[in-house]
Amino acid sequence: MKKTMLIMLLIVSTAFTMNAQTVEYKIITSVESIVPNGLGRSRLMSANDQKDYKEYTSTQTADDNTRNKSNRKEMRVKGFDETKLLNFYNLGGIRFQNIATNDAIVTSKINTMTAEGWELTFVTSGVESSGKGDNQGIYITRYIFKRTK
Repeated sequence: MKKTMLIMLLIVSTAFTMNAQTVEYKIITSVESIVPNGLGRSRLMSANDQKDYKEYTSTQTADDNTRNKSNRKEMRVKGFDETKLLNFYNLGGIRFQNIATNDAIVTSKINTMTAEGWELTFVTSGVESSGKGDNQGIYITRYIFKRTK
């Protein structure tokens, strides 16, 4: 009877430990230039370094205006992967081949991360442009992945 209870306790504690999983997230960002004549820079970025946001956060109150004194130089990530992408424009105008090439590179990155156990959970994008007649700007897309450890 004692052995049966001990075995049951061991099974239950093992099952509980197996369910105690942590989730980690990773963001990959693509920046694609829409600067004409191929003068812009387009990249796929992935940080390798970890940062704790708390080190760069301050709390504001009506009575206290203390700010976090960390400088931007300390904040910067030095370990990151930078994959070259092609610009949307060249001297001849928009290059659809460049867009297809960028799609193939981003797809390769997503497939590699999936093979490493990451799951693509969200994609969000935006455009920076000053408005009508502005032929300079960027498309930025963030790919948010998660995996369970």
